[in-house]
This record gives sequence, C-alpha cells and structure tokens, in this order.
Amino acid sequence: MRNTFSEALYDAATKNPNIYIVVSDISPAGSMAKFSSQYPDRFINVGVAEQSMIGICAGLALKGCQPFAYTIATFTLYRPFEMVRDDLCYQNLPVTVVGMGAGVIYSTLGGTHHTQEDMAIAGALPNMQVIAPCDPLECTDATRWCAQQKNGPVYLRIGKAGEPVLTKGAEPWQFGKVRYLRRGSDVCILTYGVITKMAVAIADRLQEQGKSVSLVSVHTVKPLDRAGIVDALKRHKHVIVIEEHAPQGGLAPQTKQLAWDSKATCRLDAFTLQDEFIHNYGSYDDLLAAHGLSPGRILDVVT
Repeated sequence: MRNTFSEALYDAATKNPNIYIVVSDISPAGSMAKFSSQYPDRFINVGVAEQSMIGICAGLALKGCQPFAYTIATFTLYRPFEMVRDDLCYQNLPVTVVGMGAGVIYSTLGGTHHTQEDMAIAGALPNMQVIAPCDPLECTDATRWCAQQKNGPVYLRIGKAGEPVLTKGAEPWQFGKVRYLRRGSDVCILTYGVITKMAVAIADRLQEQGKSVSLVSVHTVKPLDRAGIVDALKRHKHVIVIEEHAPQGGLAPQTKQLAWDSKATCRLDAFTLQDEFIHNYGSYDDLLAAHGLSPGRILDVVT
C-alpha cells in the first residue's frame, strides 16, 4: 500500500506544483524516489524530527500549498501530537498526516511501533478527518482525494506492503460514505483498513455455510457515515464489526452507539484488538491471533 500511495502522490504532484511531501527518516524508494529526484524542492526529509515535520507542513499550508507528512504511523501521530493538534487541527489546515504501517503490522518491532489507538486519538481531534483504505485501489482513491481537498487536516491510515486488491469491481469510492464490496441480506461485516483481508475470508466462509453476506468498507471513519451504518443495521439480521484497533474510540463502539440510538434489532458482534500491549514475538497474523483476531476464532463466535 505504501508503494501505491507513493505512486498516487507522485502523479498528483506532477499535475499540481503546490503538493509537497515532508518525511521523517524515510528513505525514498520507487515512486517516492522519483518524487525526490524530479521535485527536490518539494521533497523534504527532516530526519528524526517529527515535530518539525508537522510544523513545516503547517507553514506550507499557510502559504497555500498542499503538504503531506509521511512516516511510520506511531511517529506520524503520537510523537508530534501537540503539533498535529495545535498547528494543524486548531488552524484547520489542509495537511494530510500519513500513518504508514498502522495497526500492528510492525509486529516484531513491539509496542513502540504499534498504532493500536490511533483512530480514537485522531478521531477525537476537532477538524480532523480520518481515512483508512482497505487495499491498494482504495489507497489510490484516498490519496487523490487528499491531494485536492481543502476541508482541513486528514489522518490517512495505510498499510505497508503486499496487501491484496479487494475492491476491483466494487461500488465507487466516495469520501464520507460506506462502500459495499458485496451485497447480501443475512449478515453484514463492517470493517476498514488492512484487516479487511481477514473479513473477506470470513465472508467467504459464511457464504459457504449458506449465508447471504454483505461486506462493507467503512474507509472514512470520520466523518462517519452514520446513515449508511444505521441502514446496514436495519437491513441485516446479524452485523459483525472487525477492526484492528483498541476497543475504545473506533468503529466498534460507534456502531454499538448507533445501534442503540436507532433501536436496531439485529444481532451485533464486535471484534477488536485487546486493551493491552501483548508481548508476542511473531508474524503480523500471529500478533492478531494473540489479540483474538483470527478467522477461526471469529467464526466460532458468530456461527
């Protein structure tokens, strides 16, 4: 997904001379290397100075530019949080803060590299918009949108590498609207981000059991498509939320609140990361499983 982001940003920068990227200790490769070589005045690497990365982006935005701040997710949002809040959100500047390798993708690097609570933190900030594409194609759509929007700051939560294409032939991507990747009538799975791959596997298994399954990418987590989620709650007998995030402040609790407010009568199950730092050395899938996020465990609960 990071390569797709780089390609989409390079294409946008080729058309728009006001697009800048400010990175923190990221070595340019692929399309990012093309960006840095062809537009060196618009590629800024601040090193391990994440607060400066955000401050420079704010200054560029105040001058009418369209800047992107880009590094590993924990260092994009957590380390320079005060600057994100005060420089970007307080002034409502159109800066895209890109969190690469979000969730627990950097499994073996430990808690310092795990963004388990980023959606809650970013979502609580006034003026901040939050997007989490589920595959490379959605990442391209989201990046293109971020490159021309003037609403205000965006937290763009992306994966790392090797994510499969899941949205080919799906309904068009639209900011602020849920997106059906497939439509059914019995069960609806609401999800976003890289873990959508797991949601697809679960949907396939449920369909093999004779269930009619909807699969929905809730790629825009803020502003949340409340009407779209309420509609899903009303149209299906069983709704399942799967997200790679802490139990608090993400899609799961917001869906539960909407279910209560709308007096939904469907069964509702939610699966999230645990509210703890799990010391498990292993692969990305190993760590997700340690948090209780695996197809087998989820299917045991919902069937």
